[in-house]
Amino acid sequence: MNKNEENFVKEITNIEENFAQWYTDIVIKADLADYTDTKGFVVIKPYGYAIWENIQQYTNDKFKKAGVKNIYLPLLIPENLLNKEKEHIEGFAPEVAWVTIGGQEELEEKLCIRPTSETMFSTLYSKWVKSWRDLPMVYNQWCNVLRWEKETRPFLRSREFLWQEGHTIHATATEAEARTQQMLNIYADIIENLLAIPVIKGRKTEKEKFSGAVATYTVETLMHDGRALQAGTSHYFGQNFTKPFEIKFQNKEGKEEYAYQTSWGFSTRLIGATIMAHGDNRGLKLPPRVAPIQAVIVPIAMQKEGVKEKAEELYNQLNIKYRMECDTRESYTPGYKFNDWEMRGIPVRIEIGPRDIENGECIFVRRDTSEKIRVKLDEIETKLGEVLEQIQQNMYNECKENMEKRTSIANNVDEFIEKINTNQGFIKTMWCGNEECENKIKELTGAHSRCIPFKKETVGDKCVCCGKPADTYVIWGRQY
Repeated sequence: MNKNEENFVKEITNIEENFAQWYTDIVIKADLADYTDTKGFVVIKPYGYAIWENIQQYTNDKFKKAGVKNIYLPLLIPENLLNKEKEHIEGFAPEVAWVTIGGQEELEEKLCIRPTSETMFSTLYSKWVKSWRDLPMVYNQWCNVLRWEKETRPFLRSREFLWQEGHTIHATATEAEARTQQMLNIYADIIENLLAIPVIKGRKTEKEKFSGAVATYTVETLMHDGRALQAGTSHYFGQNFTKPFEIKFQNKEGKEEYAYQTSWGFSTRLIGATIMAHGDNRGLKLPPRVAPIQAVIVPIAMQKEGVKEKAEELYNQLNIKYRMECDTRESYTPGYKFNDWEMRGIPVRIEIGPRDIENGECIFVRRDTSEKIRVKLDEIETKLGEVLEQIQQNMYNECKENMEKRTSIANNVDEFIEKINTNQGFIKTMWCGNEECENKIKELTGAHSRCIPFKKETVGDKCVCCGKPADTYVIWGRQY
């Protein structure tokens, strides 16, 4: 390996020394995104966007099987619509960007660049919903939104980002609540089975819930460094929007009543989650089910007769079933190519040279474990599928093991501070339900309440902060 190859990975900051810089290095070096001349805005490059496309494809399939229909709404929202739900606009006001001039003329009414679309959906539903026969309306849009964040980081917190936002209208509270839970379960499926990241499902506290919601449900994940990431949320609004927006329908008895509403969404933050949950000092590490390229063939001694041709033959064979790449670049050595594809997180590297062809075999190199596996060429298609599934499961197991190692129980403030500082991660406690105690924990530790888990555990009977009797089980963590 020449000097350039030896230094290839050294261009990445050590993951244990500076996790934030390591993350930025990966985003740039793995060619996922880049900064632009517009402060706080990034460009998602083809490789990064391909990951998002795979998430979209998987999600759309799940959504459509659940009766969700896709739609698209305007980017700009009149100020009067945003002001109709007071609690909602107060929650978003600091992040809203406004359009005040069109062409050369000042607008009669300011237009908000959508930070989210509850108000726009609500005004449309007030026009479209007339009878119980019209319900439910279960719509989703894939779009961009704008939030004027003070501090930005690619994928995790940028001023413009891509997401999906679902908005539904129902005849009953029971039906709306069921839809809220159904979509949260779909999110858990996406994150665990596609991205190989374990989740904790639960309800947000009143302080942490979405502005305007009756209840917010969340899927919480834990990154390599022990910080929490909210990966998706589902909100039950009850009639908090339907009343101010006059979304009424005639029920089966002929009486007029207000409908019930939900919304739910996740964003390109999931790409950031995948980077931070799985990556290492060699770069990005992608679960096979979401990887744009599942395996890359790297011919060895490509200048020798028949090597390049055999590599291309294998590519044509495997590319029918798997997402493949064949690296026949002539200006790079095999060592450089190995490092390059490892940086990009390709799950399997397939090496084949003259001696391998003679023996009727090739070598698989797993990105997750670096294990080398000799594979007969006549078994390559079946074996690749087996290895990809093993990698997917192993990556989930490793991520789950990290979460379990970084989860502690605290019975009082001193224990909380000691454990989050020595083993940053999720902290399980009991809580009295008082917001003052919630604020105090955040002030002392920098940790937010992540959720009140659906799966209950007994970790004591006294509030971690004030020591009073408590029956609410809460998970806390420092967050991204």
